[in-house]
Amino acid sequence: MSFAAVLEAPFGRLGIEITGPHLSRLVFLPRDATPKQSADPGVRCIAQALEQYWTDPGYCFDLPLMPQGSPFRLKVWQALAQIPVGTTITYGDLAGRLGSSARAVGQALGDNPLPIVVPCHRVVSASGGLGGFNHSRSGYSIDIKRWLLTHEGVL
Repeated sequence: MSFAAVLEAPFGRLGIEITGPHLSRLVFLPRDATPKQSADPGVRCIAQALEQYWTDPGYCFDLPLMPQGSPFRLKVWQALAQIPVGTTITYGDLAGRLGSSARAVGQALGDNPLPIVVPCHRVVSASGGLGGFNHSRSGYSIDIKRWLLTHEGVL
């Protein structure tokens, strides 16, 4: 993959993809991924916004976004933006709000191209567990979800 930038994050690295001035994708990368800087003003704005969030978990992202997905996925991702910092919702509750199933919502969350900025980490299992993250239920992805929820004061 060719990223416009690879930024350091508290839990590893983030690959940044842009389309014109819009953030189109954030990809979780391992800690040993080679950082890549960019002089692009849009990328620098994204990097600054992420730095603000690392410092202040209450920071509200205001970035030009261009997520690609089906109308259903876009609807789910828009609903995520309504979940306040420091709170969580279950897959089932979110599905109920959208008139869908928890499984369909979970699939849409796993396909979220803009994790962190579109906060899919705030959706958890009804059993009290973290649920999945980035189509995974264990390992690095769940460690990232745990870090994000701890950062936001949920855990």
